[in-house]
Amino acid sequence: MARKQVALSLFWRTFFFLAVLLAGGVFAWVQTFRYLELEPNAVQAARRIAALVNLSRDALRSVDGINRVTLVKSMSKPESVKLTPREPKDKWTPYETDRFTRLIAQALRSELGADTIVAGEVNGVQGMWVGFVIERDGYWIQADTNRPVTMAWSTFGIWGGIALLATVLGSAAIARLINRPLRELSFAASRIREGEFDSRLDENTMTSEIRQVNMGFNRMARELAKVEEDRAVMLAGISHDLRTPLARLRLEAEMSVQDEEAKSNMASDIDQLDAIIDKFMDYARPGDVELSPVHLSSVVDREMAAFRDPSQIRITSRVAIDTKVMADDIELGRVLQNLFENARRYGRSNDTGIARVVVTYARTGPWVVINVRDHGQGVDPAKLKQLTTPFFRGDAARTAATGAGLGLAIVEKAVQRMGGQFEVDNAVDGGLVAHIRLKKAP
Repeated sequence: MARKQVALSLFWRTFFFLAVLLAGGVFAWVQTFRYLELEPNAVQAARRIAALVNLSRDALRSVDGINRVTLVKSMSKPESVKLTPREPKDKWTPYETDRFTRLIAQALRSELGADTIVAGEVNGVQGMWVGFVIERDGYWIQADTNRPVTMAWSTFGIWGGIALLATVLGSAAIARLINRPLRELSFAASRIREGEFDSRLDENTMTSEIRQVNMGFNRMARELAKVEEDRAVMLAGISHDLRTPLARLRLEAEMSVQDEEAKSNMASDIDQLDAIIDKFMDYARPGDVELSPVHLSSVVDREMAAFRDPSQIRITSRVAIDTKVMADDIELGRVLQNLFENARRYGRSNDTGIARVVVTYARTGPWVVINVRDHGQGVDPAKLKQLTTPFFRGDAARTAATGAGLGLAIVEKAVQRMGGQFEVDNAVDGGLVAHIRLKKAP
């Protein structure tokens, strides 16, 4: 079984790729700014601490050994600076734990000398400790009880989140602007498919490619409108020109032919030609329909009444009287009339020679599905999809049957004009069933 592909609209595809691209850019810039801010802060902190150490070192060098003890005690009073002698038994841990602290330690050693010790903890007391030697005496100076830090990750997170939100909103706006002309083109194409040839697109848009597409689309719409107008005029002329001699033939047959059987056959042939002309006109009918709530049961009953001969067809309706659909009353009646006529011709039972037709319905969400089923022989499954093709008959033996082969093609076209869907299938226990899906009326 083939794997079903996920279909995304062009808007969401454009939005997704733009959002990923811009979000990646925001992340890269945040990281860049963070690392660019890291080294200057480390150097600045190291120079400040080195100045303090140099100041302490110069002060200790300026006094003798006896007075150094007094000086050490006096310098240890401020809370921010603590100066203590360094003993061999002192326990300390390295200060370097990440990239920032390594940069500070390297800068301090470059300022104070390679033998400088930078510790993060001395004898259990945390802070930034710098160990240095004067003559043969070693000292610890605690420059700060807190380690120097860069801008907090929370700050980066806040600004990164703001940038990401702006990226998402910007991506949505850009995707909307990019896809608006395509959406308008899609809507216009849909309207033309439904027969509204007066759809026009903006030919003054600033984007040259879109402008060219719109101009070409408008030219196509004008040409289609002209073709449709010419076709309607031509068909009206054909209908008029054919029906006039047919009427004369009927009149002459009634007046001049003495043989009643021959007269009846000629009248039947003329009626058949007249019906074929009606079929052509129905199929070529313009696509403008006005939808309104229609009582389905009343339309079914009205069209059933036109098929009164029980020796040929018997129709049963099981449609509730409160069922309403959004349709055109005349158009829906024409759909049912063609389906009943198709069943009368091709859906007769081999046993009785009578076409038994059952009309049912089902509500599925916002739709009403009308099922028109006969109990005939059905159609070869390989030919089901061709039944709505103009001039196609589902059985080679039916080529002798009267008709133009347009019945189901007219039905499909009419249902589509009403915004519905039409399908034909074989019933499980024999016969052909037509499914008409129309919007449920409120």
